[in-house]
Amino acid sequence: MTTDVASGPENPEKPPANIDKLNANIARIEELTQRLVQALSHKGTPNPEVEAPGPEFFAKAAAAYWAEMLDNPGKLIEQQVSYWGKALRHYVEAQHALAQGRLEPPADRSPKDRRFANPLWDTHPYFNFLKQQYLFNVEALESAVAELQDVTPLERRRIEFFTRQIIDMMAPTNFLATNPDALERALETEGESLVRGLENLVRDIELHRGELLVTLADRDAFTVGENIGTTEGSVVFRNRMMELIQYEPTTEKVRERPLLIFPPWINKFYILDLKPANSLIKWVVDQGYTLFVVSWKNPDASYADVGMDDYVEEGYLAAIREVKAITGQDRINAVGYCIAGTTLALTLALMRKRGDRSVGSATFFTTLTDFADPGEIGVFLNDDFVDGIEREVAKKGYLDKFFMGRTFSFLRSNDLIYGPAIKSYMMGERPPAFDLLYWNGDGTNLPARMAMEYLRSLCQANRFATGNFEICGESVSIHDVHVPVCAIACETDHIAPWRASYAGVREFGAKDKTFILAESGHIAGIVNPPAKDKYGYYTNAGAMEGDEDAWKAAAEHRRGSWWPAWAAWLEKRSGKLVPARVPGDAAHPALSPAPGTYVVETPGA
Repeated sequence: MTTDVASGPENPEKPPANIDKLNANIARIEELTQRLVQALSHKGTPNPEVEAPGPEFFAKAAAAYWAEMLDNPGKLIEQQVSYWGKALRHYVEAQHALAQGRLEPPADRSPKDRRFANPLWDTHPYFNFLKQQYLFNVEALESAVAELQDVTPLERRRIEFFTRQIIDMMAPTNFLATNPDALERALETEGESLVRGLENLVRDIELHRGELLVTLADRDAFTVGENIGTTEGSVVFRNRMMELIQYEPTTEKVRERPLLIFPPWINKFYILDLKPANSLIKWVVDQGYTLFVVSWKNPDASYADVGMDDYVEEGYLAAIREVKAITGQDRINAVGYCIAGTTLALTLALMRKRGDRSVGSATFFTTLTDFADPGEIGVFLNDDFVDGIEREVAKKGYLDKFFMGRTFSFLRSNDLIYGPAIKSYMMGERPPAFDLLYWNGDGTNLPARMAMEYLRSLCQANRFATGNFEICGESVSIHDVHVPVCAIACETDHIAPWRASYAGVREFGAKDKTFILAESGHIAGIVNPPAKDKYGYYTNAGAMEGDEDAWKAAAEHRRGSWWPAWAAWLEKRSGKLVPARVPGDAAHPALSPAPGTYVVETPGA
C-alpha cells in the first residue's frame, strides 16, 4: 500500500497538486490575451459623438453648478461640509475600531442596495468602508445636481441621467479588487472563474467586431423556428421591405375580419411568439382570428435611401392590400407595436386623406405619437447625439443595431450592462438561457434615411403632433386618426412613457377610444399571458378628456392579463364567425413556413 506524499518543505521536489491546473490556466490566459488583442484590432474608428454627450453639455452643467455656487456660496459650503463631515467621521470610526483590535466595521446607516447583497459588504471592515464611502459620494453628487438652478427641464433631465451613468459605472462592485463575490468565486475555483470570464469577454468583443456589448442570454440555447417563434404558419407574400406571415387556424370558426400585426422593426417580430406559453400570436389564433404578422427585412447599406414613405407604401399599405385580397374582406383590424404603432398612426392619417377605409379599428401597443415628452430616451435626442448619428449613417448607409442595443441598455445600465458584465466577466458565469434576453440581443439595423426622418421629424420636431408631418405626398396630423382605437401603455415603460402615450391618443380624432394601462414595462407589460396571472391593468370607461393622472386616479385596477379585455374589445369590431381560413390562396402560395427567412438574416455576417 502506498500513500501520496503532499508537496511542501519536507518534500520540495514534488510539485503542488494543482500546478498542472495553474499552468493550464496560464496558457489559456496567454491564448485569450492574443485573441483579445486581435479582436480589439477590428474595432472601427470611434465616433465620439455617439459615445457620450458633447463637451458643450458638460461645460453647461459645470457652468450651471458654479453659477449657483457663486450666487449662493453658503450652499456650496453646506454641501461640502456635510459630505466631508460624513466621510471623515466614517474614516475616524473605522480607524477607532481597528485601533481597539476590533475587526469589524463602524455603524452602517447606509440605505439598502441590492448590488451590495453579499454579507461582507456589511461585516468586513474593508468592503464596508468602500461601500459607505461610495454611497456618500453618490449622495453628494445627487444633492449637487438636484439643487442646480437656471437649467431647463430637459437639461436637468440630461444632467441627472448622465450623472447617474457615472455613479453606476464607478460602483465598487464593478471592479475585481473591490467585489467580494468575484474574489470569493476566484478563490473557490482556483482562478478558473477569471479565466472563464476572460473567455466571455473575448467572445463578446469578437462577436461585435471589436466593440464591447455584454451578451445577455445563451446564444446556443435558442433557434428561431425551432424552440422560439414556432407558431405554425406560412409566408404568403414577400417584397423588399417585409414578409407577410399568415398563421394556421386552431379553431373551426374564425372572426370574419382578419387581424394584421405590425411589430417594430427595431427588433424582430418573435417577441410576440417566444414560447407557446407566452406567445401572443398563438393566443390570438386560439381565440379564433385569422392572424397575419409582418416580419421586417433587416436592412444593409443597400437600403440607405429607404425612408418612412417606403415603410408605409411597401410595408403597411402593401400588407393591408394583400390581407384583404387573401381573405376577401374589404376591411381589416390592425395592430402596431412601439415605432410600428407610431407609423400605423401615420398610415391611418394618410389613408383618411386618401379616402381609404380599409382599416376598421387600430390597436396600439406602447406607442408614442406625441413626442413633446419622450421620457428617458429624450436624453439621447439632442443635437449632440443626433448630429453624430447622422454622420454615422451617412458613412455606413444604416444605423447599426449595436448603437440601438447599447442606447437602450444604458436606460437600465445596472440591469443590462453592469450586472450582466459582473456575472459574465468577473464571476465567469455562462449567460442564462432566457428567451426574452435572447430576443433583446437579436436586433436589427435601421436604414439611414428612415432613421434620420424618425429622429428629426418625429422625435425632435414632433411634426405629427403639430400637424405637418409629410408622408407619401400628404401632410398629416395626429388629429387625422379617426378609426376606433384601443391603446395599451405600460406603467413602468422607460421607452414609451405611458403618460406621453396617453397624451398622443387623447389627441386622435377618433370618437371611439379605449386606453388600457398595463402594469410592468415595455416588454413584460405586453407579453403578459393570462395563464401567468402576473401583472394587472387599469381601465377607465370615461372619456379621454382630462390629463393622464386624473384618468388613472379614476381608473379601476383589475388583476391578471389585459389580453382578454382587449379580445372582448376586438371581438365587437371583428364581425361574425366564418369557416377557418388556411394560409394563402391560389395567388398567394406558401413561400416558406413561419417564421420565414427575413427574421433569421444577419446582414454583413
